[in-house]
Amino acid sequence: MTTRPQMWVGIDVGKQAHHACAVDETGKTVFSQKFGNDQASIETLIARAGQAAQQVRWAIDLTSPMALLLITVLLAADQAVTYVPGRVVNTMAHGFRGEGKTDAKDAKVIAETARMRRDLGQVTMPDELVVGLTQLTSYRTDLMSDWVAGINRLRALLGSIFPTLEAAFDFSNRTPLILVAGMCTPAEICAAGIDGVTTYLTDNGAWKPGIVKAAAAAVDAAGRQSLALPGEADTAMLVKRIARKLLDLDREIKDTDKLITARFREHPWAHIIESLPGMGPGLGAEFLVGTGGDLANFASAGRLASYAGLVPVPRDSGRVSGNLHRPKRYNRRMRRVFYMAALSSLRYENGPSRRFYDRKRGERQIHTQALLALARRLVDVLWALLRDGREFSVGNPAPVAAAA
Repeated sequence: MTTRPQMWVGIDVGKQAHHACAVDETGKTVFSQKFGNDQASIETLIARAGQAAQQVRWAIDLTSPMALLLITVLLAADQAVTYVPGRVVNTMAHGFRGEGKTDAKDAKVIAETARMRRDLGQVTMPDELVVGLTQLTSYRTDLMSDWVAGINRLRALLGSIFPTLEAAFDFSNRTPLILVAGMCTPAEICAAGIDGVTTYLTDNGAWKPGIVKAAAAAVDAAGRQSLALPGEADTAMLVKRIARKLLDLDREIKDTDKLITARFREHPWAHIIESLPGMGPGLGAEFLVGTGGDLANFASAGRLASYAGLVPVPRDSGRVSGNLHRPKRYNRRMRRVFYMAALSSLRYENGPSRRFYDRKRGERQIHTQALLALARRLVDVLWALLRDGREFSVGNPAPVAAAA
């Protein structure tokens, strides 16, 4: 094989195997092969690329945990790795001949994109703490999806046999879940009475200040329905089963939140991030995951805001100018972080966030526009805090030195 001075290798990342395609300076394919997602196969590919070119640049389309082994082996071998986002790959694919989609073609597109573009971000060695937070936050997201689906399923089932009770409680709280995990039909609640329901809730760890009110609401709902609806027995069994699962899931979510908080506060940025109004451990952990715990890829606060989708992009044509619109390519997780931080910061009635929001509302901006403007402002503030290593002080518009 003739040695070439420079070569780009695009890798279409897969779960069990990847596909690599190498191109030279002219775009000619040097080799294209499938290889396993294991250390030995990746090292063999690196050796093959090293024999084919003096300088090899690698490009991948995923930086998720699925590609962690690939990234680690490449970086451990001192290889330069570029990240080509999936949306870019999908767009670039339309510039190549044919409509077919294969792993080999995707790898070729990734390699060609890396060869032609010089503005793509470089992949660095993932931080141990950030990788852990990535897994924890993803796990929590899955738990919350299960929680929402479970609540909706429980309400649908309960509403089919006891609509009055379903409407009487907020089942995102533990006390109503404890109630329907033991008794969820009019006959069961009427038979227990207020004393029986109160005793049951007390014995099963319901929130003590709300037990009396919950028992009274349940008995009142039962008194307004004397009929047993069709399928009540089997439906009640399912309601109780789902309620018990949701109680366990609620505990799992809370334990995961505690773990995320503890791990997040081990990061050197934790105190700075939490000092910003509206940014708690949960959003702070999401911020670290979104940025990789490193601002090296963001040359300015504007770049970070653009990454979060908080900078409008122009759509000018001919004599039409100044036409701005919401971007399509941005990090949804990062946008949510700053949007929720802006929303949470409004609880400080006399704080700088509330004053900024009120000023934007006074400029006849609607709630969403004012909130997005505040989110953009928070990006600037957080950028300055992290750059200077300082914490935010509500009483002082300028960041103050962080405590030792």
